[in-house]
Amino acid sequence: MRSAALDMLFSRSCEGCGLAMLEEPGSLCWDCRATVKPVAVPFCERCGDPIAGLVSGPFECAGCRKMQPAFDWARSAVRYDGAAKTCIRRFKYKAGFWVQEELVDWLVALWRTCPASSRAADFVAGVPLYPKRERERGYNQAVLLGEGLGRRIGIPFQRRVLWRNRATATQTHLTAAQRVHNVRGVFSVPWPRRVRGARIVLVDDVMTTGATVNECARALKSAGAAAVMVLTVARGG
Repeated sequence: MRSAALDMLFSRSCEGCGLAMLEEPGSLCWDCRATVKPVAVPFCERCGDPIAGLVSGPFECAGCRKMQPAFDWARSAVRYDGAAKTCIRRFKYKAGFWVQEELVDWLVALWRTCPASSRAADFVAGVPLYPKRERERGYNQAVLLGEGLGRRIGIPFQRRVLWRNRATATQTHLTAAQRVHNVRGVFSVPWPRRVRGARIVLVDDVMTTGATVNECARALKSAGAAAVMVLTVARGG
């Protein structure tokens, strides 16, 4: 009733198309919601990167076979395009906190699709921003998503598990090789005792090549983490 009353007083518009919304929950109208593409099988069992075509059974992509990522597995909820991309960018760059629950909903649904044997975790953590960048933005979107996910699935969220040692250039326009070089050695674990033997769910907004989450996982494993499982809202970019 409260939500309906607020909708009457303050009209909502769809983040995807900008049209007014009346009965639709969340931040997207039914039409835009229908365009959001979930990441579905077939995808790499290690990094979760979807592929086109038919696959007869579980497989690991050539990139993972060659690089052997430090994380145990990574999964993403939706493709990074269309209305999903619009929502993420609004949340990440324009303080669009009203779409946060929508994004957390996708993460929760993703987590529930993972096998029960893979969902044993001690805590959730977020990919850190460099302190200066976080001060400029005013928040860390990965931390907000991780907190929301942890609250919804009943797993505690831990802050400052990882530290970003230096500012890096944005990954957006870099090649895959440049992304790896850009984040090499950037992350550290300030208190190794907190992660030793722990199974950690690492959360971020978007996974493109996986260079950032892989470097985070490398630091966590070096500090003694037993497992690092990566969840991101979207895949691509």
